[in-house]
Amino acid sequence: MEYPSEHHIFLFLIQLLLLIGLARGLGEVFRHWRQPPLTAEILVGILLGPTILGRYFPETFGWLFPADVIQVSMLETVAWLGVLFLLLETGLEIDFASAWRQRAEAVKIALADIVIPMAIAFLPFFFLPDRFLADPNQRWLFAIFMATVLTISALPIAARALHDLHLTKTDLGFLLMSALSVNDIIGWLIFSLVLSFFLHADLEIGRTALVILGTMGFTAFCLTVGRALTNRAITKIHDWGLPQPGSSLTFICLLGLLCGAITQKIGIHALFGFFLAGIMAGGAKALSERTRQVISQMVYAIFVPVFFASIGLKVDFLANFNVFLVLLVTVVGVGGRFIGAWIGVAWTHLPRANRMTIAIAHTPGGAMEIVVGVLALEYGLITAPVFVAIVFGAIFSSVLLGPWMRASLLKRREVSILEFFSARGIVPHLTTSDRDTAIRELADKAGEQGALPPAESLSKAVLEREYAMGTAVEEGIALPHARLKGLLKPVIVFGRSPQGIEWDSPDGKPAQFIFLILTPLDDDDIQVQTLALLIRSMSQAKVRQQILDAADKEAIWTALREALETSRVFRRKR
Repeated sequence: MEYPSEHHIFLFLIQLLLLIGLARGLGEVFRHWRQPPLTAEILVGILLGPTILGRYFPETFGWLFPADVIQVSMLETVAWLGVLFLLLETGLEIDFASAWRQRAEAVKIALADIVIPMAIAFLPFFFLPDRFLADPNQRWLFAIFMATVLTISALPIAARALHDLHLTKTDLGFLLMSALSVNDIIGWLIFSLVLSFFLHADLEIGRTALVILGTMGFTAFCLTVGRALTNRAITKIHDWGLPQPGSSLTFICLLGLLCGAITQKIGIHALFGFFLAGIMAGGAKALSERTRQVISQMVYAIFVPVFFASIGLKVDFLANFNVFLVLLVTVVGVGGRFIGAWIGVAWTHLPRANRMTIAIAHTPGGAMEIVVGVLALEYGLITAPVFVAIVFGAIFSSVLLGPWMRASLLKRREVSILEFFSARGIVPHLTTSDRDTAIRELADKAGEQGALPPAESLSKAVLEREYAMGTAVEEGIALPHARLKGLLKPVIVFGRSPQGIEWDSPDGKPAQFIFLILTPLDDDDIQVQTLALLIRSMSQAKVRQQILDAADKEAIWTALREALETSRVFRRKR
């Protein structure tokens, strides 16, 4: 057995230093520009790989990234850990229970966004010239694969765009995340089966049937019994007082390894097992938002940059760049996903104003499209030019998402929330430290505004929405809300809690600034813009401190009114 030498270890550390340091540094620059760090991470790989460094400084490239089996394996191992944990973290972002509650609309949108893009993509790639195919004899499998890769939407990219536009906690954001969750589950299931068929093309029909049945059965188990068992296990970890978040993190990693091993043994890729493990853990009620954030930061700070930067080390992007393929993959991918989601929304009873925003949110391929492309390239299902086209299509769709969504929101009807928010709706001192009690206290205050259902009905509606998806955001802000049938105009009440109330916020801070928001059932514009404006206004540390220092509700109202008057969510050109 050959072991790594001191030089191997030295070079490995230098490789990680460069890849992580440059990818993270450039990624923060791109994040400041409101662009996905994914683009920066791949760009670092292109600069250090055969495309730039290898082309202009071949000796330096050869020394830094030698074609030595041990050296390559060391970096590949870390990169594979990156993609495995990326799928685990992606699964954590999927709230299957919420998606199930939204199934009437979410499933319709997700199914349309799977079937229609696949139908649109299949024909052009089936008739692609032989020179672009790895094996012309497997044209059917190649076309099915490309149809599949161009249907999987990038849930993390969409989630980030929703966060940046302050839409995450709205009903629109809730529905979007549910539909994208279903899209991810179905898309990854189809891709895993397609990859299995390619790798085991010589298997008899009976074995192929066992792979399909085993995959479907294990998926069904994970989404039902597995979720319940995982929830119980994580709850026990908390009840036993084991150190957090380390204990939960260890359990989730072990769960990923177990599920990955099972799916690999079944005959499909381990990635799908890690993805299912993430979904199971993501549904655990005892898993706090803070713990989820720690896991996400660990994955995106270390593992993900190495994986995406290492992509550029494998392929010469200039030598394999084909304008026709890049345009084909980009147009078919973005256009197909957009049309599919657009038709899916039209199939539901959702307000017409949401159609454009939901359709746009489904367009990015992002990291998931690239991950699928890497697997297909390594297993010989696609050629390097096709892979390069997939990467460019994914990057373009990810970069386009934020500006495109913002443009669609500019078309919504402008709302001035000061018309339905006043000093009468302020509770200067919430007396409770319990979230549900605070919501009931604010519902009582809302009931005093007149022409509203009983306070008990209001609090019940808000609590149901809160249980479906928490409404806490960063910096001690919580936005419990509900849309009510028959409500003529919105009502907002505000409660201040100097001591703070535990609200399971992403940053772990207790809620001190709590807005209860009631809006008409059939007017989505008001809720979307109200929540976004409140988050934007309260994001200023100066405003939050003024409210905490205010002596009475009149002083609180003065600080709130000034912040709301100077803030705008979606700026229009007059």
